[in-house]
This record gives sequence, C-alpha cells and structure tokens, in this order.
Amino acid sequence: MHPGRDVDDDDHPGPDLPGLPAVLHPGDRDQRGREIGAARTRAGAGPGRADGALRVALTFDAEHPDRRHRPGVTEGILDVLASRGIRSTWFLQGRWVEANPDTARRVAADGHLVGNHSFYHARLPLLTAEGVRTDVTSAERVIRRIVGVDPRPWFRCPFSAGSGDQRVLAILSGLGYRDVGQDVVLEDWEPKRTGAAMAADALRLVPEAGDPAVVLFHAWPPGTLDALPMLIDGLQGSGGRFVRIDELDRFAA
Repeated sequence: MHPGRDVDDDDHPGPDLPGLPAVLHPGDRDQRGREIGAARTRAGAGPGRADGALRVALTFDAEHPDRRHRPGVTEGILDVLASRGIRSTWFLQGRWVEANPDTARRVAADGHLVGNHSFYHARLPLLTAEGVRTDVTSAERVIRRIVGVDPRPWFRCPFSAGSGDQRVLAILSGLGYRDVGQDVVLEDWEPKRTGAAMAADALRLVPEAGDPAVVLFHAWPPGTLDALPMLIDGLQGSGGRFVRIDELDRFAA
C-alpha cells in the first residue's frame, strides 16, 4: 500500500497491486507510467460510410473502486445515456464490480454491452502468463456472479498496455477474449479537463477518426458527465449514430 495515496490510483500504483500474489507479478516490475496516450489511433477506422453516417461507439472503463471521486458521477452518466436512448459499451474491473454491485447490474440492465477490464487493473505485459490468466478470469467470475452476464469476448487492456503485445493477445485469445482498443482518447482522467473542452475535442477528433469511431471514456471523472450531453448533441446534429461495440463490422467474428 502507499500511505496518502489511493491504493489502486493509476497515477502511482507503484510495484504492488492490492491482492495480486507476488508470484504472478515479479517484484522488480514497476507498474508506474501510462501507455494509453500511444493508443490514440487504431488501425481499422475508415473514411466514412457510403450513406454518410458516422457510427460512434462510446466506451466507458469502470475501475479503481478505492479512488477518491465525486459520488453519483457514474450513475449520472448512465442517466444521461438512458435519457438519450443511447447504448454503449462498458469495460468493468472486477474489483469495481465487487465494490459497486448495484451500479454494475444497472449497466447491463440499461442495455449496455459489458466487457472485461481485468480484476487488478495491472499492466498485463508486466505479469507472468499465469498472472494474466488470473487477472482476467478473476474479473470474469465476478462479472458473471454479480452482473449475470458473460463479458466474453470483449476485453480492454488496462492503460492499453498489452494491446500490441503478442504474448498478452495470445493469452487473451486462449481465454476467449479479443482486445478492444480506441480511436479517440479525450484524457478525461486529467483533473483539469473540463466537459466543455472534452466535448469540443470530441467534435473535432471523432470525424477525423472516421467510421467507425471508438471513443474512450472513464466512469468516474466529473468532466465526462459534463461533456456527454454536449458531445451527444453535437455528433447527432452532424449525422452521428451511437452504437455498441458488437454492432461494428470491425469486431465481427
């Protein structure tokens, strides 16, 4: 543990992860750093559909139950999506599901697609093969038990670490998963990012990403909640259509 810090805060998790056996996570492999910035553009997005429609997949990573946060943000995000009739995709961390069972169940009940975001939120390339399997399957069991859905085949690597790692991808495939990356990263985890700034960036970056555009959000930042109504209005006004990941040809079996 790290006194004075959130125990699984992604800004500084340190070499230890709550509950993860050391044998699965060699002690000399530090978990610091963030790789997600390198994953802003993902191959596969095209210039657009012949009918001019732009499909937008809003995705939300629900994670870090020990992080200090403003209560009600995640529920507010779900309220906005429900009021607009929008279905999205949520990647749930196992520890977050255990800490927020009612909200996790609501995600599925509201018609959103549920994927796996690991149990410990570790950088998977730093784990042993057994560590990766333990992290992924532990989350799957919790999601099945509490949410009542099978998250396979949808997986998002924490921090996007492992999205380009063939060892990690092979392990995920063996467990029945495929990694879902992102085309647009709005850095909503940054405390100073306002909803207005994120919405403005999205209205520029989503069309640039092409069709389809997968947008990465997190379920806890207040700025994300503030950005959503503006983002939705703007993209719908320009012909955008919101979809779940399983509605995209890119991820067809």
